[in-house]
Amino acid sequence: MGKLLRLAAEDPSDLEVISAAAQDALMRMGEVKFDSKSRRFSALIARFRWEAAEGGRFERVQSGLSFESVLSVRSKRVRTEAPDALASVLSISFSPDSEPPGGVITLILAGGGEIALRVECIDAALVDMGDSWRTSRRPDHDKP
Repeated sequence: MGKLLRLAAEDPSDLEVISAAAQDALMRMGEVKFDSKSRRFSALIARFRWEAAEGGRFERVQSGLSFESVLSVRSKRVRTEAPDALASVLSISFSPDSEPPGGVITLILAGGGEIALRVECIDAALVDMGDSWRTSRRPDHDKP
């Protein structure tokens, strides 16, 4: 088992670090939640451990990805009605409003899907939970 990541983001450069760590994570749509009352968007993901992918040993770890201060969520080309549908995270980006600190955080998914979070500010976390497991599959594509 490798070292568990615990990352927090409060600005665009912090969010880039979370984006890099979450690249190629798999998430089931049934494990993606938006609680409008608490203004929290969260997803349980199977994160590919790029930091441990040396020498042909590939691992994934269950992680929690969360965003606070979320005002609304929109998606396109995402099968939100299918709880077992899988999506692969390619990147996470931030487009600031003309009046910071608000803006839109976008999760870019493989196959052209997107989940856009309108936020008051950047307040994100990525936390590994539990032991990693070996996988024979390494994501194979050009990194964004």
